[in-house]
Amino acid sequence: MKNYTIYICLILAVTFVSCKKEEAPKPKVIYEDTSKTKTEVPEDTTQIEIADLPIHMDGTNYLIFPIGTVSSDKKVKASYDANTGYTVSNYGEYQITGYLQNLKFQEIGKDTIYTLTDKNVLIETATYLKSTADKTKKQLMVYSLADMDTNKDNKLDNNDIKSLYVSDIAGKNFTKVSTDFQELIDWKLIEAKSQLYFRTIEDTNKNGEFDKEDSLHYFYINLLDKELKSTEYKPI
Repeated sequence: MKNYTIYICLILAVTFVSCKKEEAPKPKVIYEDTSKTKTEVPEDTTQIEIADLPIHMDGTNYLIFPIGTVSSDKKVKASYDANTGYTVSNYGEYQITGYLQNLKFQEIGKDTIYTLTDKNVLIETATYLKSTADKTKKQLMVYSLADMDTNKDNKLDNNDIKSLYVSDIAGKNFTKVSTDFQELIDWKLIEAKSQLYFRTIEDTNKNGEFDKEDSLHYFYINLLDKELKSTEYKPI
């Protein structure tokens, strides 16, 4: 009887592990009822909004304040210790990283602080194009972020599609340059041409995932143009 009980327990354990292995990954895009794709994500009342200390990019006349959230129990979305306090972002090589709800800007010598956007977004990177500014005097920022709850789980996180945005160093003219429902893969600055190149992937088979069956798209932006917009090109 004892051996029989052990045998049954082993069968149940194997079955549980098999089910876990066969559990399908959550889709990054859900297409049903697409009219609700861009609805507002409900406010998370368990989160408290805070700002990091300001960042100043060399050669600019603006301070940038990263805005993020921490849990009301002080345990998630931020690191905390007695020396550093709350931290919602990291900074290095002219790039701010984190999971940020917004950025705020202040011109040096003025009191007004204003927000980058009134959209519900989750900013992962904000990069100052320092070499472009040195060469052309045009000061620009590039952002990778989520701006839609594409998997419809009522929150913005890194499981939603990432998009590409640009603005000037003052946070003005904040503009989306990638296409809705296309996942940003990467971007690269070509200084010799003052152009920003980037790639996206489109879920062409509409299975909710991005895989080898889907289509890649290639774009560039002429950073010297007055109106920054993407142009698709076909290298293959």
